Amino acid sequence: MQDLVTGEDGLPRCGWAGTGGDYASYHDTEWGRTLHGDDAMFERLSLEGFQAGLAWITVLRKREAFRAAFHHFQIDAVAALTEADVERLLTDPGIIRSRAKIESAISNARVVRDIPGGLDAYLWSFAPTTHRRPKNFGETPTETPESKAMAKALKKTGVKFIGPTSAYALMQATGMVDDHLKGCFRAEG
Repeated sequence: MQDLVTGEDGLPRCGWAGTGGDYASYHDTEWGRTLHGDDAMFERLSLEGFQAGLAWITVLRKREAFRAAFHHFQIDAVAALTEADVERLLTDPGIIRSRAKIESAISNARVVRDIPGGLDAYLWSFAPTTHRRPKNFGETPTETPESKAMAKALKKTGVKFIGPTSAYALMQATGMVDDHLKGCFRAEG
């Protein structure tokens, strides 16, 4: 994969985004942009869990179905889901039908709703104070001391389906770090 590619619109972007389509749209409008809000952060945490072992494009293309199935990731609504809801969700072809992942999303909602100060502030407390923009994919980490600390702390609270790599992906997706490669039109500074 090339480090940078030129899109159909003539703009240089990170190579993983391709030249158009779903990845490019996600890259251009969401990835690396600052995101806040407990429910918004819970959605990203949940989707990272559903992505485990799969390509992100699989989750990205099912995101609207996930939002419908999981009450737009409103923490209290997800925490209230029952075993009957789990059984119903296991028959929903629009989402990833993994019992372990569905049950963990519900369990995680019950855990994160009780985090003092809220999930948003808690997750952002792990954001690095400095970050160097990568010049190429080889310089882009898959985990950092901060993502290791985040994953460890989340696991300690009882959150499931989180590790240092998925914690770092969450940091990238929510703008805690900006890993748009040098030369990408979305790279700032």
